[in-house]
Amino acid sequence: MILLKSKIFFLVLLLPCFVVAETIHVGTSYKYKTIKSAISHSKNNDTLLIHKGYYQEGTILIEKPLTIIGQNYPILDGLHKIEIISIKSDNVTISGLKLINSGKSDVYDLAAIRVYKNKNIKISDNELENNFFGIFLTKSDHCTITNNRLSSTEEKQNDSGNGIHLLYCSNILIENNHIAGHRDGIYFEFVTESIIQKNISEGNIRYGLHFMFSSDDVYQENTFRNNGAGVAVMFSFKVKMINNRYEHNWGASSYGLLLKEIRDGEITGNTFEKNTTGISMEGTTRITVSQNDFIQNGWGIRICGGCDQGIITKNNLIGNSFDVSTSGSTLSNDFTGNYWDKYMGYDLNKDGFGDTPFFPVNLSSIILERIPASLLFLHSFVLDLIDQSEKLLPQLIPQNIVDKKPILKKI
Repeated sequence: MILLKSKIFFLVLLLPCFVVAETIHVGTSYKYKTIKSAISHSKNNDTLLIHKGYYQEGTILIEKPLTIIGQNYPILDGLHKIEIISIKSDNVTISGLKLINSGKSDVYDLAAIRVYKNKNIKISDNELENNFFGIFLTKSDHCTITNNRLSSTEEKQNDSGNGIHLLYCSNILIENNHIAGHRDGIYFEFVTESIIQKNISEGNIRYGLHFMFSSDDVYQENTFRNNGAGVAVMFSFKVKMINNRYEHNWGASSYGLLLKEIRDGEITGNTFEKNTTGISMEGTTRITVSQNDFIQNGWGIRICGGCDQGIITKNNLIGNSFDVSTSGSTLSNDFTGNYWDKYMGYDLNKDGFGDTPFFPVNLSSIILERIPASLLFLHSFVLDLIDQSEKLLPQLIPQNIVDKKPILKKI
């Protein structure tokens, strides 16, 4: 009898471990009319099913593990005053909601969804419109942001935050999102070991993607289109940039990709098409640029000061106004085995490589670097005449930027 009582007492102690998570319905036709009331009565790991409707409840604070799923995109409206969802717990899922009109502030980075120092957060299949910041993660890890649509209609940087913003995070997956109209589409600062893939970031006021002080990250198979200044990777190292498309990023200070003060980066399999500049490099060390297409850009590759130990190989440069330009005089970068549509040499020994070297920096591009106003004469007889003068005075162009083995067929 004593043994039986001991077993019963032991089972009573274990009961909380076996409590089954519940599904709580929220909507005008259910017991819980508001999301906040449902959260307050929920237990850890419950699922809240938010039915179609309009919810205006102020900031919704989540401080326990929950799954919140919207049916037919219920609308949560911040009325341009507040942060709509604040997550302060691990193991939270947010899916299927439409979040609109978060507040704006010069002091606080108000967002539609904000994650504070948590892990295992999943944010998927939501629609976010006209928010200051869309999704903002701080000091969080092992989170996923997938299949969301984020848009804003602001026209000034000061009036807009970033679409997806990460600060001091690691092991984050950002996949298959569409971001438009924000200041920066995606922003990384002090972010490590994270992946950005298969996203479309277009029509953003500043950058489609912006890296600062981040390392060991990969972004691949994304499209960056019609952004104010393209993509910027700054003060970072060991970033892999693979199979992305950079399209139609036009402007006086625009480019497909800006590299500034980075090292040990890999740029492989990308397409740079119809940008003011395909890649602009400044202060780079040990950067590999291989198997990329540079098509109909103003400048294909622009190399500024402090760039060394770079490898530029097996790329196609087709239809660019200037394939390569430089403002530096002492550069140690290896250009080998690229296809240049401007190369006029032959392959008499049939080894696939041109018999004479190709010098991709022409005299007119040097003049444009030093006298920007001369851009008015682009494609004119004047610049054509200047380029022809290279044959008489070849010492005027950099002799250390040379492809000694240019390829005659497009890769």
